[in-house]
Amino acid sequence: MLKFKKAGEYEDVIYERSGYVARITLNSPETMNTGVKDFNKALAVVEEADDIKVLIIKGAGRALAAGAPLNEVGFVYGWKEPKPGERAPRTPIRNRLKFDRKLFYEGAMKLLFFPKITVVQAHGYLLGAAMDMYMLCDFIVGAEDCRFGEIEVRLGIPNLTITPIMILRCGLTNALDLCLTGRMMDGKEAARIGLINRAVPTDKLEEEVNRYAEGFAKFPFDGIAMGKTSKQIVYDIMGITSGLTNHFMMHTLGTNIHFEEDEFNFFKARRDMGVRDAIHARNKFYEQLDK
Repeated sequence: MLKFKKAGEYEDVIYERSGYVARITLNSPETMNTGVKDFNKALAVVEEADDIKVLIIKGAGRALAAGAPLNEVGFVYGWKEPKPGERAPRTPIRNRLKFDRKLFYEGAMKLLFFPKITVVQAHGYLLGAAMDMYMLCDFIVGAEDCRFGEIEVRLGIPNLTITPIMILRCGLTNALDLCLTGRMMDGKEAARIGLINRAVPTDKLEEEVNRYAEGFAKFPFDGIAMGKTSKQIVYDIMGITSGLTNHFMMHTLGTNIHFEEDEFNFFKARRDMGVRDAIHARNKFYEQLDK
């Protein structure tokens, strides 16, 4: 039975460990764990610990992670919100490439080839950029009523978020469905198509995740290290790493998107209506894709 003890000081994550198992809990429930800043800091501690075999990633509050922080989209590049009637100022392409490379390539590679066995515990929501990131982990256990989806394609970027790892997890047809419609599916469907490894009742989620973690922790340190090295070689052969290069570059290209008058522009809606109402307006605009 795992008995976790808190360790370290972090602003928006909780880091705990029990024997060979570490756990990082995203702890920004007011934003449904979007825009968490200290995750990489805690991740580095786990990576350097020679006596940890397994890492569990979970979330506090209503969700594991509800995607990108839509109140920050664009602004992270240094972009300034234009006033009505003004043209949006362009930020230097180098700023956008630098940010996207660090997040969508370097951050993704860190999780993809993390030296410990990584287990994702998904409840509530796992959406968009957060789902893309945690799909790179070794083992995903989701609550049956957890909602999964590429909802951020509804910012106007259909199919831009598709990656080799998603296709390998759930097949091309399902990956195209996710990345073209932006619809959400529950944990049962996500497990059925192979997007996640297991779907379990919500009240059994933590128990099941801990059970798997304890089992994985029985593997020898050297066996885990050799398995991780083998996985990296296979992923290189299959082009998964090249897919991450494409992913970050296409995200930067997507920041140049132009909207016609009859197309939904989330950024204009956010300026005029605020984030919450802009999200509702976006969902209303694309609601026929949820059928």
